[in-house]
Amino acid sequence: MKSVIAVDAMGGDHGPTVTVPACLDFLDSHGEAQLLLVGLAQPLAEELARHRATSHPRIAIVPATEVVGMDEDIRTAIRTKRHSSMRVAINLVKEGRAQACVSAGNTGALMGTAKFVLKTLPGIDRPAICGVLPTRKGVVYVLDLGANADCTPDHLLQFAVMGSTLVEAVEERARPSVGLLNIGSEEIKGNDVVKRAAELLKASTLNFHGNVEGDDIYKGTTDVVVCDGFVGNVALKTSEGLAKMMGDFLKEEYTRGVFTRLAALLSLPVIKAFRRRLDHRRYNGATLLGLRGIVVKSHGSADRLAFATALERANSEVCHGLNDRIAAEIARLHELGVLAGTNRVVPTEAAA
Repeated sequence: MKSVIAVDAMGGDHGPTVTVPACLDFLDSHGEAQLLLVGLAQPLAEELARHRATSHPRIAIVPATEVVGMDEDIRTAIRTKRHSSMRVAINLVKEGRAQACVSAGNTGALMGTAKFVLKTLPGIDRPAICGVLPTRKGVVYVLDLGANADCTPDHLLQFAVMGSTLVEAVEERARPSVGLLNIGSEEIKGNDVVKRAAELLKASTLNFHGNVEGDDIYKGTTDVVVCDGFVGNVALKTSEGLAKMMGDFLKEEYTRGVFTRLAALLSLPVIKAFRRRLDHRRYNGATLLGLRGIVVKSHGSADRLAFATALERANSEVCHGLNDRIAAEIARLHELGVLAGTNRVVPTEAAA
């Protein structure tokens, strides 16, 4: 399937020096895809020229005159930077010129701008950030990872529907299992919001596994793990810190002396395999689920490989018709009376 992706080429810690070569790598392996590089025209042209891709047939530059800083206030980004690369890229999705947007820019600004410009899908009260983490069995999709610090039981149910639909579409897995992150697996555990959410999930048509604990995330107990944004973000940052510490400890032990360096040389294939399994770049790209358009957030410090992974994620979601499937599922569950929310559902829009 042909896809058109708008790229905020100025976003992130590195800007065009990473986003442009990553885009070229992505296009080399996706012959049907087209990219709209949004940003300051001169730096983009210079970077394309440096890679001898000035006349690439599947790349077009869309000029933007401003850039949203990584520490920019959300309100400032939305109100005063209407011509930023981030805003222009999202507008391309709204206008139908692109089917998805990818940015490594300021997370808060991206979520705020995307929600302001695109709005949420019918039946969705709040969008959620959904990321992919490695497990012993493969991968797990976790949401919300920071968009909503406080959630109602209905919000958590909506997140579960969106996450389940995402896994079913992209991973082509029928009836993916859903776990509700809690401080224990027993039904009596947790606060009132989590307890009520568990009741709603149990009564839904989802394949609800039940409550899961933090260690279940990496065991791969379920395909989807649902939580509020406060808990999800803490879990994510803790995991990132732990992974980095393990890598640093391993390096320290292997470089203590001559014999440990020799041991490192002998075990190099094992070390490389270990690093690959935990390489966060292979899982880069968090989807802002629930919007009227696909938006993928890359890590701000993403390198060439990581940003290309985020592009692949956006492309896969476009090709699998993710938004249409979420809208249809939300509408179906509303008609069955499973979901209740403040955002009115219009079945004809969901099917459109």
